[in-house]
Amino acid sequence: MPLKKNLKQMLFWALTFMMILAIYQNVKSVEREKELPYSEFKAKVKAGQVVKVTIRPDLIKGELKSGDKNTAFRTIPLIDDKLIGEMEAGGVESFSGEADKSWITSLVLNVGWIILFVFLWWFLFIRQAQMGGKQAMSFGKSRAKQQDLKKQKVTFKDVAGCDETKEELTDIVDYLKNPKKYKLLGGELPKGVLLYGPPGTGKTLLARAIAGEAGVSFFTSSGSEFVEMFVGVGASRVRDLFERAKKSPPAIVFVDELDAVARARFAGIGGGHDEREQTLNQLLVELDGFEANDGIILIGATNRPDVLDPALLRPGRFDRRINVPVPDIKGRHEILQVHALKVKMGPDTDLNVIARHTPGFVGSDLANIINEAAILAAKKERKAVEQRDIEEAIEKMIAGPQRKSRIISDREKHIVAYHEAGHALVAQLLPGSDPVHKVSIIPRGPALGYTLQLPLEDKYLTSKTEITNKLSVLLAGRAAEEMIFNESTTGATDDLSKVTGYAQKMVTEFGMSEKIGPLSLKKDESEVFLGRDLMRQPGYSNETAKNVDDEVKKIVLECYAKTKDILTLHRKALDAIAAKLIEKEVIDAAEMVGILKGLEGAAA
Repeated sequence: MPLKKNLKQMLFWALTFMMILAIYQNVKSVEREKELPYSEFKAKVKAGQVVKVTIRPDLIKGELKSGDKNTAFRTIPLIDDKLIGEMEAGGVESFSGEADKSWITSLVLNVGWIILFVFLWWFLFIRQAQMGGKQAMSFGKSRAKQQDLKKQKVTFKDVAGCDETKEELTDIVDYLKNPKKYKLLGGELPKGVLLYGPPGTGKTLLARAIAGEAGVSFFTSSGSEFVEMFVGVGASRVRDLFERAKKSPPAIVFVDELDAVARARFAGIGGGHDEREQTLNQLLVELDGFEANDGIILIGATNRPDVLDPALLRPGRFDRRINVPVPDIKGRHEILQVHALKVKMGPDTDLNVIARHTPGFVGSDLANIINEAAILAAKKERKAVEQRDIEEAIEKMIAGPQRKSRIISDREKHIVAYHEAGHALVAQLLPGSDPVHKVSIIPRGPALGYTLQLPLEDKYLTSKTEITNKLSVLLAGRAAEEMIFNESTTGATDDLSKVTGYAQKMVTEFGMSEKIGPLSLKKDESEVFLGRDLMRQPGYSNETAKNVDDEVKKIVLECYAKTKDILTLHRKALDAIAAKLIEKEVIDAAEMVGILKGLEGAAA
């Protein structure tokens, strides 16, 4: 559409330019011709000053001698039978006749340009303005799209990694397929289903799968499409959306990013957003108002269920709230299998290993890993995606792309090597820590080096010992720098930020401080209500706040002291790992184990 519109505008301006040019030439030629009385014309003919003459029944025009150049003239003719003889006697070099132009031709030549201009103006401007007026009147129409399920049909087979969630949705599909079975016992279709969970877990894909399985009309929209700058547009679009769905029941209405329009009312400082609240009120009425919407189910998706209005979440509106969680190792393996079907995988690829190496990754992350691996394999002109391509894609997602072009000095290279060697050594020696997978001093993203730890299994509970061990590993880079170079650098900035955050959670949320006790002092992160909570109190006294700070510092310093003791005791291992890193830049888990075993054998 934009291209077509641009072509119309270009055509209009081209024609306008040509028309103006033609009119200008016509006017210019008229102004250039000198108007002569017929008597004067006859006198100049007799005097031999006329060079060229063109005769028409209504006009005589030609050229007069005027110095070095000729001058154009025109005159109105009279009945004169002697004119031809006088022109021959006067030495006119060229004279000729011209056919009479009919009144139709004259009208077309004189008025046609005006008609053409008016037509183009109406077609390209007035008509567009009228269409714009119609569009202005259609602001209240819903912009939801009805999906053609035959072209892109998605079923539960295309959704992996959330078996429990699919089971929750299966009975909704069954109800849409066989409503009589449930109505016979008095059961009713849920008015709404809320899918919530972290971004990328597959909420939108699940909604499409429900529609694909049930084979019903499927309308999709986004929460941001309802709210415009004009008051009342959002509510009107909600009404229009449900009216469209009522015309083709049973139907599914899917609203993505529901929190954009369904936030809790009066949640902002100084009041709420009236337009958004009108839209929400209309949505509440459509879900459970006086008029029943039989055969229509609303599916909403959000990753912020905590900010939704309580009236929307009650039974009768969103009857079911289904969590779409981050997949476990089994779910990740299933998701990887689905996406691996789209690319050519090599014989050495092991998706079980990849699933174990990607804890916390959601479906979109895993799809991106497979895609990035395919791109890397294509860049290296391989015939299939290999295991190393997938591992490189994982590292790229975690730490960023390699920056081999960054040149660092030998001193900085030694500091980075000892920093990463400290992380790796402490992680390898502390029991309960995640095993080291790879250590590198090749810059990736903003980091000059990284130590990659991968857990053996998914963990849902974390003990105090495991957290303190994690803090010790994070502090090991800073401790190694101080121990070897007798000073600290800015390389541990991110490590210190993470350490402080973990320690604060141990004290204020997890109840892992003996001095503070089993209390939760977590700050209230809910929305401010009408400015009432603008000056929120922390919920505890200043003395408790000081105790919290003291406990956080105590935990960090104890972990730091433990880390320095480990590095001092295993100084030879630290030097050996750092030397290997300086030599090779990257070492894996097997090489790490080999270095430690070699040192143990030498000591024995």
